[in-house]
Amino acid sequence: MTANHQRFECLHEIVNAARDSLNADIWDYLRGGTDSETTVMRNRLALDSLAFRPRVLVDVAEVSCRTHFLGHDLRLPVTMAPVGSLESFAEGGGVTAHAGAAEFGAGFCISSVSSFSLEDVAAAGNGLKIFQLYKRGDADWADAIVERAIAAGYDAFCFTVDSAFYSRRERDIAKRFVKPWVASSTGRDWQAQLNWDDVKRYKDKYDLPLALKGIQHPADAVKAVEMGVEILWVSNHGGRQIDHGQGSMALLPEVVAAVDGKAKIIVDGCVQRGSDIAKAVALGADLVGLGRMMCCALAADGQAGVVRMLELLETELSITLGLLGVTSLDQLSPHYVAPAPATVPPAVFSAFPHLDDPTYNPEV
Repeated sequence: MTANHQRFECLHEIVNAARDSLNADIWDYLRGGTDSETTVMRNRLALDSLAFRPRVLVDVAEVSCRTHFLGHDLRLPVTMAPVGSLESFAEGGGVTAHAGAAEFGAGFCISSVSSFSLEDVAAAGNGLKIFQLYKRGDADWADAIVERAIAAGYDAFCFTVDSAFYSRRERDIAKRFVKPWVASSTGRDWQAQLNWDDVKRYKDKYDLPLALKGIQHPADAVKAVEMGVEILWVSNHGGRQIDHGQGSMALLPEVVAAVDGKAKIIVDGCVQRGSDIAKAVALGADLVGLGRMMCCALAADGQAGVVRMLELLETELSITLGLLGVTSLDQLSPHYVAPAPATVPPAVFSAFPHLDDPTYNPEV
């Protein structure tokens, strides 16, 4: 057993370590959402409002959590979600995070808001990698970045489509904390102008698969598929953009039905346990995205923390699959889940009742 294994035997221990290592401003940035944080809570509520319906007397002596995505064999149906300025959580930022994901065998998506070049991030690992863009210039500006991503070997390109405006993150505003990468950001008007014509232009010009991150309505899913978009990412930005949105897992079945198998689907939104991954796959997701958990793992122990976080998720998912009576992800279906009342008030880390707080206060 490695020293890292001795340090972290539960996922909540990684969250505790992250909180202890980060200053209060970055910790609040990590756990916070927009305005009333209703969407953050609904993300967790949507997951907690699903119960399992296991089958029994199935030989589950051998269980696999592996999947394939864009030609890559992954140990888990997981990709790290794009988070701006990962260097706030660990030295090396996206380079460190990608190295950890690739070492384990999970996917990685790098945000264009990074202190490291997309080439440096790509070189950190040989696994599944996606480049996510916030539009900050005209068509020629965007084309130059797409062509760099192609040359660097990215497997897909991603437009974030839920960020026409930067939301009001009241945890930050109330403390007068202005993140350096936000203060120095220019050209945001270009993101507000992003529209379906940009999608068409990309599809007409490039063969690299395109993902749209921030799909929250089945009508948009249908339109994207009609335009040839290969990957739809069901997401509300972790509850950090529009307030009073639906939880991502509540949206997922509608999008799956609208897509009807014509595109791959990724979903994120407070996915923090192996059981969360099983629910997402059962309802039709091909991959889940991890944002806050990746950040916690980075803050807790850098690259090794990312690997350990994924190992623990793999352990949890393996046990969940076996107890559900399935031996592989492709055996999951909506029949294995059912609506149920949540048992605890939802909060960003309410999936972890054993955080260092005797009252299990979700504000820990």
